Amino acid sequence: MRSIQANIDTIRRAITRACEEARREENSVQLMAVSKTRTASEIRKAATSGIRHMGENYLQEATKKIAALDDIDLTWHFIGAIQSNKTRDIATHFDWVHTVDRNKIARRLNQHCLEANLTLNVCIQVNIDKEPQKAGIVPEHLDALVDEISTMKALHLRGLMAIPRPLADTPDTLESQIQNFTRLTRLFKQQINRKTLLPAWDTLSMGMSGDYIAAIHAGSTIVRVGTAIFGPRSNQSNDKIHLA
Repeated sequence: MRSIQANIDTIRRAITRACEEARREENSVQLMAVSKTRTASEIRKAATSGIRHMGENYLQEATKKIAALDDIDLTWHFIGAIQSNKTRDIATHFDWVHTVDRNKIARRLNQHCLEANLTLNVCIQVNIDKEPQKAGIVPEHLDALVDEISTMKALHLRGLMAIPRPLADTPDTLESQIQNFTRLTRLFKQQINRKTLLPAWDTLSMGMSGDYIAAIHAGSTIVRVGTAIFGPRSNQSNDKIHLA
């Protein structure tokens, strides 16, 4: 089995090549390690290999790991579905939230941050394919949510996040993947043209282990990579957070 260090080295080389091909600066793309279900020991190895951005989906699991790894300077991203009763803990434990998709959640995050004298970077999750089983705001309602969040003092609205539907009717080639992601890029640019008060609008969170190269070609600034870094997930319980 390849080491976490070797996997990260391979991914970084691939990111460099993709940026060169897309005529982008390499430092314009941030590599986030999706660390859900991974132990604190695995995350520590990724941090030793230079990864400082960690993405978590499950709040209870994440807070244990955040506490266990408090000695490392890490930036924690919440990338899971948000329940209303979890917004206080999300606001106070995370630096970023990528999955804001409705006004109610944004208002609650903003209020908790104001109470704790904190600020929070947020992305709006877009359900680009309008899949009923998937979270995210539909594109037609995006303008209104951008307008609402941009007035919230404790939230720094940074951009958009999406997980496009896997390609089915077209060949799964790099070019077709790029076209799939470009739909979100267009929405991102439309907001730049529409709004003049988005000073921190700089983030496109898209691309995972199987398609991050295409996402970079389409303009992604944060790629969320889990399996390609840590390897296949084991059946280990999420509650077993080792401290090593």
